Amino acid sequence: MHELVLLAPETAIEDLSDALDALDALSVSVEDADALTPAEQALFGEPGMPPPKEGWQRSRVVALFQEESAAREAAVLLQAQDFFSGCQVIGVQPVADQDWVRLTQSQFDPVEITPTFWIVPSWHEPPSVARQVIRLDPGLAFGTGTHPTTRMCLRWTANRGAQGLRVLDYGCGSGILAIGAAKFGATSIDAVDIDPAAVEAARLNAVANHVELNTGLPEAAQGEYDLVLANILATPLKVLAPLLCAHVRSGGHLVLAGILERQADELREAYAPWLSLSVSDREDGWILMTASR
Repeated sequence: MHELVLLAPETAIEDLSDALDALDALSVSVEDADALTPAEQALFGEPGMPPPKEGWQRSRVVALFQEESAAREAAVLLQAQDFFSGCQVIGVQPVADQDWVRLTQSQFDPVEITPTFWIVPSWHEPPSVARQVIRLDPGLAFGTGTHPTTRMCLRWTANRGAQGLRVLDYGCGSGILAIGAAKFGATSIDAVDIDPAAVEAARLNAVANHVELNTGLPEAAQGEYDLVLANILATPLKVLAPLLCAHVRSGGHLVLAGILERQADELREAYAPWLSLSVSDREDGWILMTASR
């Protein structure tokens, strides 16, 4: 593996990234060239949304190529383009061989949900204090237990229990919330997502955890449920308000996550015609909102 390193102004980032993709770069990353200096700039957007800008005023662009010749050819071709004005080739350098599997695994340790309930990757042994465990490895679908929104939903289920309940996990991602409900006694669980890859991930994760889920696309959610879980983001949650509320049976609960603290009033207003939401948990600027019918 070899990486081509470039220096580019913000205005060139989009064209540069598109060109590198067309030149078969295996990956392209953009970093602040002034990081860790007094000139460093903060650049971030709403969670789940694209950043407000493509790059920094001075961006370091790193493109990974399989062969050194491909990286050097890309450098020559890029320098001939009009949009390369103001850009600079820093160089082509080899990437040290690494055990990428071991490196990835080292970044994921067991996650505590409650003192006795843990999310544990397959390469770790469960902590001795764990009485309930979900086995889950990082994958393509959202939900490994490391994000506050996932932890809050799981914590709510662990504290309330789900014995004998019919549960809907809407926007299931990895299926972690549905699996959590199964671990705490739910007997009929529908896990649905608009992404077929997430549906398949949820199915496989259920098998790995020896629980039964009914997985499928959103139309698989039918009727009313004792517990409806939705860990998405505030904007789709507002759009889904009538649909999600319609799935909550009398005496049932609605649990929503993916909401920033400042978005609480927006969600209350969106759900007010059907249910009265309140904040049940907070962590790192995120909130859990719940309601009962």
